[in-house]
Amino acid sequence: MNLEKLSFKELLAHHTGLEKEWSRREIKRTSNNFTGDLAEYLFLQAFRSWDRQSNSNAGFDAIDNKGVKYQIKGRRCTEQNKSRQLGAIRNLKDKDKSFNVLAAVIFSEDYGIKHAALIPYEVVKRRCSNKLQIHTNSHRFLLTEDVWNEPGVKDITEKLRRAVEHL
Repeated sequence: MNLEKLSFKELLAHHTGLEKEWSRREIKRTSNNFTGDLAEYLFLQAFRSWDRQSNSNAGFDAIDNKGVKYQIKGRRCTEQNKSRQLGAIRNLKDKDKSFNVLAAVIFSEDYGIKHAALIPYEVVKRRCSNKLQIHTNSHRFLLTEDVWNEPGVKDITEKLRRAVEHL
């Protein structure tokens, strides 16, 4: 299909059709940015023991059969925006942590898996300690290359890539 020849209205119709198909396949489950829903879907395909939680569940997106709670975040880097800042992370100051592990993925512009990691809560909290965003009451976390050197961080890039290959 040559997208350059399509009118604006035709492009919007294709976009709507794609959104509906992603929802039908249970990849997209919210009206939010596609990147976050795709990240959730791919982690759940790669880790079959994880159970997806409802959208209304605050603080974590999945829980495994051992009771470990995972907050899942994704970021798509583009030529125009190379930022590695993940979506809002809330409740880091709470006494009862809302998640145990941050499951994070950086996508390339075409949604290829660039890097993915499982990051312990303690690492996330320490790296976010001075990054409170008052207007959203959340912390920001940058998934930079040095995160993989932190204690307890697991590189799961290849595991996520293999999961994509089997879809």
